[in-house]
Amino acid sequence: QVQLVESGGGLVQAGGSLRLSCAASGLTFSRYDMVMAWFRQAPGKEREFLAAVTWRGGSTDYADSVKGRFTISRDNAKHTVYLQMNSLKPEDTAVYSCAAAYGGSWPVRRGYDYWGQGTQVTVSS
Repeated sequence: QVQLVESGGGLVQAGGSLRLSCAASGLTFSRYDMVMAWFRQAPGKEREFLAAVTWRGGSTDYADSVKGRFTISRDNAKHTVYLQMNSLKPEDTAVYSCAAAYGGSWPVRRGYDYWGQGTQVTVSS
């Protein structure tokens, strides 16, 4: 059974930083084509892709809206993926979720099969 559990959300002032974590279990971490990603969804808006990382090679992909401010990384030994968020803005307020997928043509920005419950990030002005 696949489980993705996010943590690290909270309330932060504009300009501040947060690091989100996503602890994964039940995935086949040895697969060469496993990809993990972060998405967010603000109230009344569609879910937005933020960043992805290939589990084996560590290649990364970012949405333009967060490039240069957010960094995705993974710890293979801990089966955890992170999202370091800097220079946060009020418009970054959303529920942030991690996701996992096997296969797909890199970069993979859709078609994720496994999802966490999400963690709320609120950025005050």
